[in-house]
Amino acid sequence: MAVSRLLRILAGLWAGAAGVSTIEFAIIAPVMCTLTVGLIDFGMGMWHQMQVSGAARAGAEYVELHGFDSNSIQTVITNATSYGAITATPAPAPICGCSDATSGVTAVSCGSSCTSGSGPHRYVSVGAQASYSMIVPWPGISNPITLSATAIARLYP
Repeated sequence: MAVSRLLRILAGLWAGAAGVSTIEFAIIAPVMCTLTVGLIDFGMGMWHQMQVSGAARAGAEYVELHGFDSNSIQTVITNATSYGAITATPAPAPICGCSDATSGVTAVSCGSSCTSGSGPHRYVSVGAQASYSMIVPWPGISNPITLSATAIARLYP
């Protein structure tokens, strides 16, 4: 009799579902939290990269409207967005280059000629840079990350 009673108790435990959802939640919750924090962290990094790119474009727009003035361009870059960590690095610099529909602007020396046979045009290279520290130090990813962007604007005579 004791054996049959023990078998009934074991069969009841085997068929019982009480507490299974708690165990499943205990397994899944840390994974979901890690994924959520990771998505937020990388999303913030992408947002900061967009801010850096916008600052570089703002510097290039300034060049197109006002011409080359290194100090003013640097001021425009640092004040272009609400993200205060942006710097004008490398400093804005005039370059000569040949434009191409497939590769954009290729830097060349100012006295040379382009493959199209025309002379190079004058451009200004505008760079912006910022450092982003992640919320969680993820394995295999350096922390902080340097975010950078470059925009090129043509100088018209």
